[in-house]
Amino acid sequence: MSAPVTTATERLDALPFTARHRRLLVGSGIGWALDAMDVGLVAYVLVALRQQWELTPGEQSWIASVGFAGMALGAALGGVLADRFGRRQVFALTLLVYGLATGAAALSWSLGALLVFRFVVGLGLGAELPVASTLVSEFAPSRIRGRVVVVLEAFWAVGWTMAALIGFLLVPASDDGWRWALALGALPAVYALVVRRALPESVRFLLARGRTHEAEAVVGALEESAGVPRGAAMVAEPVPARGSARLWSGRLRRTTAGLWLVWFFVNFSYYGAFTWIPSLLVEDGFSLVRSLGFTLVITLAQLPGYALSAVLVEVWGRKRTLAAFLVGSAAGAACYAVADSPATIVAAGMLLSFCNLGAWGALYAVTPEVYPTSVRARGAGAAAGFGRIASILAPLSVPPLLAAGGTGAVFAVFGAAFALAALASALLPERRGAALD
Repeated sequence: MSAPVTTATERLDALPFTARHRRLLVGSGIGWALDAMDVGLVAYVLVALRQQWELTPGEQSWIASVGFAGMALGAALGGVLADRFGRRQVFALTLLVYGLATGAAALSWSLGALLVFRFVVGLGLGAELPVASTLVSEFAPSRIRGRVVVVLEAFWAVGWTMAALIGFLLVPASDDGWRWALALGALPAVYALVVRRALPESVRFLLARGRTHEAEAVVGALEESAGVPRGAAMVAEPVPARGSARLWSGRLRRTTAGLWLVWFFVNFSYYGAFTWIPSLLVEDGFSLVRSLGFTLVITLAQLPGYALSAVLVEVWGRKRTLAAFLVGSAAGAACYAVADSPATIVAAGMLLSFCNLGAWGALYAVTPEVYPTSVRARGAGAAAGFGRIASILAPLSVPPLLAAGGTGAVFAVFGAAFALAALASALLPERRGAALD
């Protein structure tokens, strides 16, 4: 006779995917999409400001990089705060911060003012992503956890596509088009109220804080949604003392090193490429409207990349899926480096977009899984924060690379970074189907 399922984590993993799981996934995903929309809009704003404010390539780079500087700090702080005050609370706070700051950025009267607003936006954006992925990962049944987190990450493509549509339709429409585009980025501030009221708090966080009755209520509601009998009364689970599992301790050192390296190189190539592609197309002689149209088509290739990643993370496992998509990303960047016609540019960009976002899905799936509950959010936040350092450096590296060898040199370097990320992924453990620690 099998042992009774009594702990909260056993009861969560035994559940089917319920309507409440779906509500959590979609609710978190909407926040994720709004995040992506805000980040994506910067690429289109840069194209407009390059002409209106007569910005140099260096000044354009600083507009992109200052946001990533805020994201680096926000990711690290957000993880620590989420382990202390709860995933849901910090998720809602981050939406509020970057939504209000993006709306304020629409009123920017100078380059300096825009830089300040973009830094504050980055604080909220950087904290939101690792916190949201941790929250969803801690609720998903272990047998489909990777797939659920990849679907969450797929909302990024939805948001980036929204940014591409806004950039294509709104930014070129008038001199104030970029301001209206940023004004739409204030929507997360409103959505923060929905998150605060509608989404549940992580059961694992509640148990780690000794809030057993609240955890029981959340698990019971999920069981009711699934139409299964309510589980046995919750028994105490061994929860490590806060901070007892350090990110660089003996058993986590290899994992943390591998995770930080993958995050660094993926961030460097992704944000370097996709922040600059619209401007590089204009630089190479394409009109503003045509450049934004090409970028929209390239962006749409993200969606099937996520879909394939969502399947493979539960078939191949996290490591193999991540490595395969990173190798594909390196190939896409190499093809873009030698593309010399509109058709080859779009084809190479679509390959890069498809593979890169598939890699992001697998990376977000594995990141929260490799740490115990007591440091899960801060571990994910620290990896994301370290990766954001590369996000700062990437846009700044493009002008000197352009001067040295043109667009080909830029994408050759990005391809090499993807290859290094693929090598670093070998240091990560495989967590497919395993219960969270």
